[in-house]
Amino acid sequence: MSAITSRRSHEVANSPITASFEFFPPKSDKMAETLWGTVERLAPLNPSFVSVTYGAGGTTRERTHKTVARILKETDLAPAAHLTCVGASREEVDEIVREYWDLGVRHLVALRGDPLEGIGARYVPHESGYPYATDLVAGIKKIANFDISVSGYPERHPESGSWQSEIDNLKRKVDAGADRIITQYFFDNDMFDDYMERIAAAGINVPVIPGILPIQNFEQTMVFSAKCGTSIPQWLARRFAGLAHDPDTRKLVGVSIACEQVMDLVDRGINDFHFYTMNRADLTFAICHMLGMGSPETKEDLAA
Repeated sequence: MSAITSRRSHEVANSPITASFEFFPPKSDKMAETLWGTVERLAPLNPSFVSVTYGAGGTTRERTHKTVARILKETDLAPAAHLTCVGASREEVDEIVREYWDLGVRHLVALRGDPLEGIGARYVPHESGYPYATDLVAGIKKIANFDISVSGYPERHPESGSWQSEIDNLKRKVDAGADRIITQYFFDNDMFDDYMERIAAAGINVPVIPGILPIQNFEQTMVFSAKCGTSIPQWLARRFAGLAHDPDTRKLVGVSIACEQVMDLVDRGINDFHFYTMNRADLTFAICHMLGMGSPETKEDLAA
């Protein structure tokens, strides 16, 4: 049985739903064109912020910086730049932080980051860098009063040995100055409820934004989920069965599943969501439109 239940559209339209979107920096001119089309398509939904991911290495850092700078210059969106501990000294990271502040960025997403060898490899802190996200958060706050988001894992981080260590680490990040928690995506809302109970019991009281992944390609989602520790319920696999060569129907199913999930979370008292767009606008726009986001005219039409 799915933990997700469909809700009437007027209930969603009357809920004060807000959202943020995640993008990744393009690796080519063609990918840049696709990304910017996505940014322009989603901008009218008035997201609370848009985040841009970041990987180790100078080239990736530069692409993130260029993408964030363009969003600042050419749109009214509030960009949040991702920053990790991987592959850089404290001095290098601090310089990046100062550059973002001078650029006008006021929101950073502070992460430990994946090892240079990729997800699943053993993480080894840079010998002269920030060891972990807690240290990075504290270091950023010493430089300037950024708004800082950190990651959370409703099913535990793959490297976490227990729930106690998972929540203890999360609390350290918040105590170091994190202002909100953005979670890894998940598909079972009951797991998110359990996670919120653990957070509350630990005395963590910053906002927690659930991450939502609109599924474009189920096979790719399964592969990535296995690496990042997100479980795939059997009911979800059944929804996509037989659709490997039917992209149009896959999109309809993906929108339906994400809408059901968000509607159920709204009923559970959640009204802020972070969408992992994969630099594609179609599914995320459709979901947010159905949830009543966008222009005042759209909201009035939905509420009528």
